[in-house]
Amino acid sequence: MATGQKEDVVTLLLAQHELIKGLIEKVQVAQGAAKREPFEELVRALAVHESAEEEVVHPASRRTSVPASVVDDRLHEEEEAKRVLAELYDMGVQHKDFDTKFRSFAESVIEHADMEEKEEFDQLRQEISANESAVLADVVRVAEAVAPTRPHPEAGESALVNIVAGPPLALFDRIRDAVRDWRRKTEG
Repeated sequence: MATGQKEDVVTLLLAQHELIKGLIEKVQVAQGAAKREPFEELVRALAVHESAEEEVVHPASRRTSVPASVVDDRLHEEEEAKRVLAELYDMGVQHKDFDTKFRSFAESVIEHADMEEKEEFDQLRQEISANESAVLADVVRVAEAVAPTRPHPEAGESALVNIVAGPPLALFDRIRDAVRDWRRKTEG
């Protein structure tokens, strides 16, 4: 990217998809308790990424010629992913069924990302200006800064729900994360 040129929202989202795919791979190759750290990183990355997409990206897509059914399908997939991710989190990486359930989850997440890239992001990139895309990237970063760090499938997937419920859930999640990390340091 040239100096002074701002990152566009699609480039930002594609980089996040690659990060998520890399974390999925790390979880899949890790053994036993070593899965915990990359899995927790994945949970955080997905929760934050999907929340920002629901608040910012999908509403922006609805203002373009991206068919409403495409956005609705992605939202439905995200809601299902939140539910399964929460189940996996509660199950824990050492559970006997974790690997099987995670493998199926990983396939659906990768398929979801591929569909977003093909059906939504390409169209979004074509229809918004470079300036609007840069602004959207900045707004995505702000949304991510106040997004929950865990999936909350009971909260729903709408932009309004994320805007209203997201910050309190994020505060709770971040406090819980800090306490968990402190315990690990002091107990370990």
